[in-house]
Amino acid sequence: MPTLPTLPRPPLPAELLPGSLRQRIAQSLADFRIPDFTVPTALARLISRLPQQPPTHALIAALNLALGRILPRDTLAPLGGRHLQMRVLDAGLTLDFSLGERGFRRAVPAAGRKPDLVISATTRDFIALALREEDPDTLFFSRRLRMEGDTDLGLLVKNTLDAVDWDSLKARLGLRAR
Repeated sequence: MPTLPTLPRPPLPAELLPGSLRQRIAQSLADFRIPDFTVPTALARLISRLPQQPPTHALIAALNLALGRILPRDTLAPLGGRHLQMRVLDAGLTLDFSLGERGFRRAVPAAGRKPDLVISATTRDFIALALREEDPDTLFFSRRLRMEGDTDLGLLVKNTLDAVDWDSLKARLGLRAR
């Protein structure tokens, strides 16, 4: 059976831009800071009435993509079977999830039973935390990030976020480290 010829790799979108424009965009992105904002109250009331499963599944998909790549599975073993809840305060979102043998999955809150760990912050603070613009300790001590429940689980989550080598991840993704 004949082998197919190898096709040339198509250029990445960034490679199609002229060098000076590519540099200006990279510099703008490197200097970018998330502006202070809150989700408008009327929108938050609407969001809080909508089903929480779609945003929960989006969070779970992102966590599962990171699991084993940037989030070490063995370090997170104590989270196994524990009910975790993420509250996005200004958006009215409550996302319930847990870690199982096959990765993160949606957790169904049991009546009368509190989650093992609740992590609360605003949309802006969660985005800043994810983009490493803000440190978890800074957010925690300024009372913008709250953790309730099992303090050992809270420390595990915080320490895991601190241990991620974000600069090497950015390098692997082709982004410039700050």
